[in-house]
Amino acid sequence: MSILVIAEHDNASLNASTLSTLAAAATIGGDVTVLVAGHNASAVVTETQAASGVTKVLVVDDAALADGLAENIASVVTGIAGEYSHVLTAASNFGKNFMPRVAAKLDMMQVSDIVEVVSADTFVRPIYAGNALMTVKSSDSVKLITVRSTAFDAVEATGGSAATEDLAFGVAFAGTSFVSRDVTESERPELATARIVVSGGRGVGSKEQFSIIDDLAEKLGAAVGASRAAVDSGYAPNDCQVGQTGKVVAPDIYFAIGISGAIQHQAGMRESKIIVAINKDDEAPIFQIADYGIVADLFDVVPELMQQL
Repeated sequence: MSILVIAEHDNASLNASTLSTLAAAATIGGDVTVLVAGHNASAVVTETQAASGVTKVLVVDDAALADGLAENIASVVTGIAGEYSHVLTAASNFGKNFMPRVAAKLDMMQVSDIVEVVSADTFVRPIYAGNALMTVKSSDSVKLITVRSTAFDAVEATGGSAATEDLAFGVAFAGTSFVSRDVTESERPELATARIVVSGGRGVGSKEQFSIIDDLAEKLGAAVGASRAAVDSGYAPNDCQVGQTGKVVAPDIYFAIGISGAIQHQAGMRESKIIVAINKDDEAPIFQIADYGIVADLFDVVPELMQQL
């Protein structure tokens, strides 16, 4: 078997989700090739070469790939997918953006968001907001797979020495163009891979009061998350959203503060190793999955907690 992993990156560094995708590829077994499609991404290529288990790195360098437009990435992947038994990428915004297009162009089934590899053609993925697991078997000649990165421990980022091969890019898709990107700059850990996450919900009350979540996260060196209700209310930016329609996280400790814990939110954080819930409603669903629950006003508990840190 030969496996192609599509690297997620920003042309400067490799996203940690790719290392988890490589772990899933290793579980399937076979030679693993990684595609780095971008522009002036030599640092990413070097990182990828060093990753454990990588046999070869394919490099496609073109200005049309600099901003990761789905149409152009999909064009590259579609052109070489037939040479591999499996094509994998992370089930992140990046992967969700281009992989369905690849599946449509190849007329093949996509197996989305896998959390377990049973065999080379059989995989497990969550359904019903994570409340059930489905075992899926694919008979396609090329298995197109997106991987839930929190379900696989990342491979070592060092120790490898993969060879590289340059590939030419074809014609850029004329129907779309990159306009701009608004990026939230933060010195805190990335939400999807942070060891500690502090999330706030509608119970925080307002955008101004959401600073109490930021303050606790600062104290703990944690990433900041939010429920969809908090994001929709304007308390926190969209890239902080945790849940079925946001990011999936599995930190060592997850603080759910002022979050009722609807099933959609639980789908994005229930795999956390330790869940600490603070909510004044003792019947909030979050307490059903919390390891530690505090029934109290968050504005009383969080300041006291920070004093003890």
